[in-house]
Amino acid sequence: MPPVPPVHSTPFTLFEPAPVLSGLYGPYGRGAAAVLTTALVALLLALLPAPAAAADQGPGWTVRPAGGGSAGQDARPYAYLEGVPDSVLQDRISVTNPARTPLTVRLRGDGRAGPWLRFAEETVTVPARTRADVPFALALPGNATPGDLAGEIVATAGGGAERRVPVRVRVGGPALAALTVEDVEVSGGTVRYALVNRGNTPLRPRLAVRADGVFGVLLDRPERPLPLELAPGRRVELTEPWPDAPALDSVTVRLRVTAEGGARGEAVASAAYVPVAPVAGGGLLALGALAVLGTGAYRRRRTRHEPQVSTPPPAAPATPAPAVVTEDGRSPRHPGPLARTGAES
Repeated sequence: MPPVPPVHSTPFTLFEPAPVLSGLYGPYGRGAAAVLTTALVALLLALLPAPAAAADQGPGWTVRPAGGGSAGQDARPYAYLEGVPDSVLQDRISVTNPARTPLTVRLRGDGRAGPWLRFAEETVTVPARTRADVPFALALPGNATPGDLAGEIVATAGGGAERRVPVRVRVGGPALAALTVEDVEVSGGTVRYALVNRGNTPLRPRLAVRADGVFGVLLDRPERPLPLELAPGRRVELTEPWPDAPALDSVTVRLRVTAEGGARGEAVASAAYVPVAPVAGGGLLALGALAVLGTGAYRRRRTRHEPQVSTPPPAAPATPAPAVVTEDGRSPRHPGPLARTGAES
């Protein structure tokens, strides 16, 4: 970091000789006017009560961004710095001490930009009736996230009195919007999940929820904005209520989130809902019936898609051959060949 310029102090006076009196008394008017002014001041101080020592270093001192009118009419409301990562930005603050005694203050940074602030002197002693301009520098690291961030310069005097100067910083560079849904869990009537900003710009996420069971859609909530803003790199754990979750079903829950800049994320979780112990028997019976219905539906679908096979008709019974009977009325066991008609015996 380049060296920060030194502190510059500017004294100021409360009283000056009046030019009217100087002209009124001719060539000796200036000396007479000075004497008269001193006498009047002494008279006024004698009539006023002596201020407490604490008042000299108390509410009168101020800290503000340098520049503007001496009375503060045109003073800047905050210090504004703009740059790209891996650069050093510089500005000044003015510490004004209107008291009659010196003022010592300690300077430090606070807020997101606080660790990047450096001062020419962290402890500054301002003489009586003097304004000190204190240079400071803000060193943006190379991995600074593009976008806007804020911080403060805190000045602390003796006794713990503080003055704060807001600091606004804009970091240049390409913006990246990225959002993920993680660790989705379904338990009873609650869906738990986490959102993580993986980009470098703040995001305002929107959420849509859908749940499907065995027999169709159980839950379908359209996209809606969530009441939060995710800073870059921030992770937040959330819950989604589901008061009318089923008592017996197998469900698949799908969460979808979107945000400006095209950020989009999606995650899925599954859960089985089974009745609790007092109705365990009935629950198992219902679960069995659900399985039977599902199996029956599967079989019917399978039967409709299987090809039909034709069965051949049964064969007709065989007709017995006619029996051969001899002249004596008996059936021969082994009948011989038949004699041809007209054959010789």
